[in-house]
Amino acid sequence: MAITKAKKQEVIAKVTDALADASSVVFARFNKLSVADTSAMRKKMKEEGVGYYVAKKTLIRLALADKGYEGTLPELPGEIAMVWSADATAPARTVFEHGKKHKGAISIVGGVFEGSYADAAKMTAIATIPPLPVLRGMFVNVINSPIQSLVIALDAVAKKKAA
Repeated sequence: MAITKAKKQEVIAKVTDALADASSVVFARFNKLSVADTSAMRKKMKEEGVGYYVAKKTLIRLALADKGYEGTLPELPGEIAMVWSADATAPARTVFEHGKKHKGAISIVGGVFEGSYADAAKMTAIATIPPLPVLRGMFVNVINSPIQSLVIALDAVAKKKAA
């Protein structure tokens, strides 16, 4: 069923608003994903501050044309959903995790990262980057490791002198 011109304008406005608020965008192909799984996935994404919207590819392309991203838009086969967030890695990570959980029913086909189009391989690599709190914890551990080693060595020297 064809949609009206007014509805198309609403969809383009929704996609444009999503792109304005987004730090990165992932184009996800979904197939064989049940309604229950989709609802659960959308609910979890909303809790994490990640947006999910399904639109016609032509309308997505129209909204993207105005943004002036570098590179070329990756090929968008099949049914496409846009996933976006203010966190740069959250959309890719979320789609990647749900793809593993649902055995490939949803997969990354490309996206927009740092103002340029990215292919599926780059967006999948971005999906494997840990979240910011985990990265901060890893950084603190790296800084703390030499200090901790020094304290252990000094403690061993103190015990050896006491004995």
